[in-house]
Amino acid sequence: MTIKKTRNQLIFITLILICISKSYSENKDFENDKIREFAPKVFIDCRRCDRDFIRTEITFINYVRDKFEADIYVLITDEPTGAGGRKYTLTFMGYNEFSGIEHTLTYVSYKTDTWDETRKGLVETLKRGLFPFLLKTPLSKYFSIDFQEKLQPTAVEDKWDFWVFSLSIGGNINGEKYRSSRSIDMNFSANRVTPELKIRMGISGNFDEKKFNYEDKTIISTYKNIDFSSLIVKSIGEHWSIGAWFGIYSSTYSNLKTLYTLAPAVEYNFYPYSISTRRQLRLLYRIGFNSVNYFEETIYYKTSEKLYNESLSIIMEVKEPWGSVSASLQGSHYFHDFEKNRLTFWSHFSFRIFKGLSIYLRGRYQRIRDQLYLPKGEATLEEVLLRRRELQTGYEYSLSIGVSYTFGSVFSNVVNPRFGGRGWR
Repeated sequence: MTIKKTRNQLIFITLILICISKSYSENKDFENDKIREFAPKVFIDCRRCDRDFIRTEITFINYVRDKFEADIYVLITDEPTGAGGRKYTLTFMGYNEFSGIEHTLTYVSYKTDTWDETRKGLVETLKRGLFPFLLKTPLSKYFSIDFQEKLQPTAVEDKWDFWVFSLSIGGNINGEKYRSSRSIDMNFSANRVTPELKIRMGISGNFDEKKFNYEDKTIISTYKNIDFSSLIVKSIGEHWSIGAWFGIYSSTYSNLKTLYTLAPAVEYNFYPYSISTRRQLRLLYRIGFNSVNYFEETIYYKTSEKLYNESLSIIMEVKEPWGSVSASLQGSHYFHDFEKNRLTFWSHFSFRIFKGLSIYLRGRYQRIRDQLYLPKGEATLEEVLLRRRELQTGYEYSLSIGVSYTFGSVFSNVVNPRFGGRGWR
């Protein structure tokens, strides 16, 4: 009887504890929901971000899918560093009750960093950048601050003297009954980048062979390419740079047995280089010497020649909350014959027209008058279909355009990875 009574008491106490726990949990959830009402709405504009990871790690804000709904707009731009990593520039802009608050932070990843390390570092930088805005909300009492000394990029003893080396080699074999192919690719680079001097060197090569069996015929097509290039650039203030290219190139596709190039250059940036991730307007002039040997005699009856040329380029890049614009225009010619020239225009444009509606446009056009390397004789059908030989042309172009429209809930706080994130096929 005593045992039964004790058991009933334990059950009663357990039920009370469950009710208390459930009540506490419900109250806690209610409190969390009330806190979220004070959380600012944030739109993050970033191409190289793991958005699901950001939403999972930073839960004290409301994510929206359109910048027109945001209290805080975060623009994240990036560019490669000399060490092979990337420098991310995070610009925070406030709207509505945060109007007038704007600042910029940077985060640098290294080539040896894993993707997980990179995204964690980016998240920590995001947290620091959001803090000044959160100080103006009731959420500020839930945060604490740590301080770490910020060092200059080169303010460290480096046994490698900031040189970074990379080597890769790979191959591919595939086939079926009537077709087979094999390829080999090799790349090696050595780079050293400091604020005062940039040195980049690299060599790459690839070999590709395709074999086709058709009735009683066997068609074999090969392509070989070797490219060594080097660049050295010296910084002169916030707007000027001088440098030079040197390269050696060989390509069966372009009938180039050996091409040696030396080209000094000077560049002027109308904007300071320090804001290059947001705005650039650069004018680049280059003058070059080329020594060429051809596999086959050219349409101009040459097996080798010495050539001098010059080029002038203007490059513009702008990244703003409304979208981004990139464009470049380059003209070049040979000195021995000004009619042997080339004009190249390239552009990329993306723009948010209004809430939920975006449009993008990419285009490239070349007017070509400088194919001095074309071999005599007609190309075979195999060379044309398999693109194993460059053909004479007066122009080249590409164009793509797209539009997207999104509507519905503006909030995007929830992450659910079940069954993956894409379709079933």
